[in-house]
Amino acid sequence: MPPENQLLFAALTAISVCFLVRFFLKTSILYLLRRWWKSMTDVFHAYQFYKVPQFNEHLQENQLYRKVTTYLNSLASSEDLEFANLFSGNKSNEINLVLDPHQTVADKFLGAKVFWNNEKSERDCSRVLVLKIRRSDKRRILQPYLQHIHAVYDEIEQRRKEVRLFFNAEAANSNGRWRSVPFTHPATIDTIAMESDLKNKIKSDLETFLKSKQYYHRLGRVWKRSYLLYGPSGTGKSSFAAGMAKFLSYDVYHIDLSKIQDDSDMKMLLLQTTPKSIILIEDLDRYLAEKSASGLSLSSMLNFMDGIFSCCGEERIMIFTMNCKEQTDPSILRPGRIDVHVQFTLCNFTTFKSLASSYLGLKEHKLFPQVEEMFQSGVSTLSQAEIGEIMISNRSSPSRALKSVINALQTKREIPGQDEVRQRLIKSGSGRPPPPPAAAPTTTEEEIESTSIFSREGGSHIKKLYGLLRAKSSRRGESLDLDSIEKENNLSHLQENQP
Repeated sequence: MPPENQLLFAALTAISVCFLVRFFLKTSILYLLRRWWKSMTDVFHAYQFYKVPQFNEHLQENQLYRKVTTYLNSLASSEDLEFANLFSGNKSNEINLVLDPHQTVADKFLGAKVFWNNEKSERDCSRVLVLKIRRSDKRRILQPYLQHIHAVYDEIEQRRKEVRLFFNAEAANSNGRWRSVPFTHPATIDTIAMESDLKNKIKSDLETFLKSKQYYHRLGRVWKRSYLLYGPSGTGKSSFAAGMAKFLSYDVYHIDLSKIQDDSDMKMLLLQTTPKSIILIEDLDRYLAEKSASGLSLSSMLNFMDGIFSCCGEERIMIFTMNCKEQTDPSILRPGRIDVHVQFTLCNFTTFKSLASSYLGLKEHKLFPQVEEMFQSGVSTLSQAEIGEIMISNRSSPSRALKSVINALQTKREIPGQDEVRQRLIKSGSGRPPPPPAAAPTTTEEEIESTSIFSREGGSHIKKLYGLLRAKSSRRGESLDLDSIEKENNLSHLQENQP
């Protein structure tokens, strides 16, 4: 090797050795300084330590140890550890992360940093979790931090539990009124064909409710919330209620009003429900219309919704479904009894695209513009269930499925009775038939009403007009029949055009 290369190699070697020595010394010094600082802070009692043993002196499991372990497993900092133990949980797809001995997990709460150490017990081979917290932060965050751990644990366990569906048996049954089966309904809020903004609003409302216990108690109100899902059959009301139960991991108590004998029977059923549950009553408008034939009175229903018996067990969601709420007694729907109103309309183009994506895997198709044009022209006579069934029957051919939907929309497009009136006008010699009546405006997206977080304007003039027509019809001793009014107008037009 030439002398100049030897000198260059020697210089590079010397530089590398110096760099490594400096890095080693710097790292070692920092490490020693950290250890010294830690020992000094411990010596001068800058930290307070709390032990959470796995078992008590009677070798019984410490429930707080289980809660803290579950809480630590849910922290993102636990996943950042260099190594950890993985164990299967109670469910087939559940995997739990368990700390190895002498590992430390850091956590932050209310701006303070705390540490959890996993150690061995000095008495036996059991484990001990040691909480390390600064003395200056102890009085400020210790109690709220432990309550936070309890709340997170309850939320995790609530999601882990098996959701069940309860239904009321006949009153004569001596084995109890409620029967239950596992609630395995596959629907979720995300799978329901409706506007994404509406879904997000309801999700946000449910999440806010779950965190509002102290707020409700401060107001002196029962910690519950009630929803009214209304709209034509087949628009997804029952499936959405199932999705809410899945979202909350709440048990569902489905009350069959036809099996309730009287008001006291309703009260007993309500007393036997549990917190963290959904109380579901479907087709409420039909039962209210038939209430005279049953022993259940309107006052009992009102007390069930917001009376003294509604507070028997908190953290509950009440869901009522009905097809039409216009004919319902306003006292049923007033604020305090129904908090959130959610309208489910017949299928529109937006929900149609959602159905096509879910049922047929279609994001776009050459027939979509034709379907959109039909919806924009006022065709909204098919429910989501009807269109979904057409797509299921033709799922092997997406094009055939879309054509079948178009044919179904065209078949239902004609208004019943319109052809008869048109033919009578032609025969009368009045010339060409009148243009088809303008289709009623369709709701292009589901609407949501609430007395507290949602608001909706509009519709007041229509309600006033409807009230005037109804009052006029009542004074004449006749019921309001919109079909009769339309036929009368058509006959008047026929007479005016006759020679």
